[in-house]
Amino acid sequence: MTLFSASNISKSYFEKVLFTSISFGLQDGERVGIIGKNGVGKSTLLRIVAGLEEPDDGIVAFNNEARFEYLEQLPVFTSTDGGDPRVLDTVVAAYPSDHAHMEIWEIETLAKQYLGKLGVNRLDDRVEALSGGLRKRVALARAIVSDPDLLILDEPTNHLDADSVQWLQDYLMNSSKGLLLVTHDRYFLDAVCTRIIEIDQEKLISYDGSYEYYLEKKEALVATQEATADHMRNKLRTELAWLQKGAKARRTKQRSRIDWIAKMQAEPERPEEKNIKIELGARFLGGKIIDAVGISKSIGDRLLFKDFTYRATPNDRIGIIGPNGAGKSTLLNILAGRGRVDGGYVDIGDTVSIGFFDQEIRDMRDDATVLATLREVAEYIDVGVGRDRFITAKELCERFLFSAKQQHAYVHTLSGGEKRRLALLRILMKNPNVIMLDEPTNDFDIMTLSALEDFLQHFYGVLLIVSHDRSFLDKTVNTIYAFEEDGVIKEYPGNYSVYLEKKEARGSQANAQQRTAAVSNSSATPTPPAPSKQKLSYKEQKELDSCERRIADREARRTEIERALGAADADYKTLQALAAELQVVLDEIETITERWLELSEKMQ
Repeated sequence: MTLFSASNISKSYFEKVLFTSISFGLQDGERVGIIGKNGVGKSTLLRIVAGLEEPDDGIVAFNNEARFEYLEQLPVFTSTDGGDPRVLDTVVAAYPSDHAHMEIWEIETLAKQYLGKLGVNRLDDRVEALSGGLRKRVALARAIVSDPDLLILDEPTNHLDADSVQWLQDYLMNSSKGLLLVTHDRYFLDAVCTRIIEIDQEKLISYDGSYEYYLEKKEALVATQEATADHMRNKLRTELAWLQKGAKARRTKQRSRIDWIAKMQAEPERPEEKNIKIELGARFLGGKIIDAVGISKSIGDRLLFKDFTYRATPNDRIGIIGPNGAGKSTLLNILAGRGRVDGGYVDIGDTVSIGFFDQEIRDMRDDATVLATLREVAEYIDVGVGRDRFITAKELCERFLFSAKQQHAYVHTLSGGEKRRLALLRILMKNPNVIMLDEPTNDFDIMTLSALEDFLQHFYGVLLIVSHDRSFLDKTVNTIYAFEEDGVIKEYPGNYSVYLEKKEARGSQANAQQRTAAVSNSSATPTPPAPSKQKLSYKEQKELDSCERRIADREARRTEIERALGAADADYKTLQALAAELQVVLDEIETITERWLELSEKMQ
């Protein structure tokens, strides 16, 4: 069944053209992800399909028998009776009245289940009093309970913790409903979507398959375009030489040939990125960076963390994870000296320069241009090495996908994601030696995230990131600090995927123990008491202790190799040797991690 069909859709805002004469449709059970740079019109296209915004041209024909539910980035709840409904009532009310009859308690049970999975536990709170993040989660639960034929979701993973994202991913993968979504979460996109639609240069390109398939096809397409562009440039040089030597005598006869050359000259070439060997954040940090010793924090009667100690060292690359409301942002603010502790102390070194990127946009004038806004901070970054040792404000803009035209656009013309990107550049332009990022991936498109990941590969200072974006953490950190029960923050060497493997191994072990206990308890015959935890031998305990250090060491070496591979001055033989070493290091990480899991399970 066709759910909708969009034909020859065009949309502009003032002088900015988003897309022109694009057409696509969606079949029952299809799961389609829309991608593209910030500002190309992804959210606008969703609103047009949902009937909340009119296109300039074209039409969207919706199947009259199909029901859809639209989740916007910043949901607004309206009450039909003018009241202020509770969280649970709001979600329960979304259940369609024409569906197979369910008792009210059954609908409430379903709503409670979905709300719990999305991290909403205060069911009697009034919706109007909720924070933006909580409203988004309640609206998502409401959309799922409404049981539509098509879910239209705009950045559904924003404001969700990693466990909630995983639950939503599994739910959508197992659903037979249609799905049209915009998301920056690449793991989520790859796992859920069966088709990828890219908006680029006012057009729409469709790729049947997962996000991984899209990347493969896109890479091949770009390679072909580059080869064609090289051919065209060579052809242009030849034609220009011909024109300069003897074309004046044959001007009339060869008019079409000259016009063709002019057309080729007018076509813009892809800007070539300046390859600079950079060592960002390499300014002197001193012996003391951040010393947080025995710190504790509560809000009211709720304990966030206790007796937590962190002493920063150069090249720390730490991801901070945990459930919503656990205290991740609070911890980051305290480590930056922007919050107070209940116990312990935080001491920040005199040579530390902190770049803190939080979730609010501050200190940007709407009547200033993008480039002027960045130059208010500095004209350039001094990276301290090499012949091309400076990154100018203009070059930083280009690295983060602000075109020459956009650099002269006013801030008030930017989309929300573009404004956040500019706010990030203002932080980076200060060239801090400690970078703290609080949920940096919200409202960023995939290309911006890729640019940020590449930038951070060259960062040699201390990096602390609060994020729920699993792919971003995998590419930027080598240590995880996880908020666990009873105010404990535990350190896990490795990136997010390594942490997840350890967590799943623990879960499997716990489930096995529960099953054993259940069988034992159900037996009529008395059974001997369960054996106590198996003790490791002295040698095994030493090996277990060394595994975590070795993993951290190998992860650090992996980061060094990846940085070296990106260096502009490396020759082919050096790159070949580094690539071979990288594979060895990755194999070692996998082997050591497997042994760590084996010893941990034995101890448990």
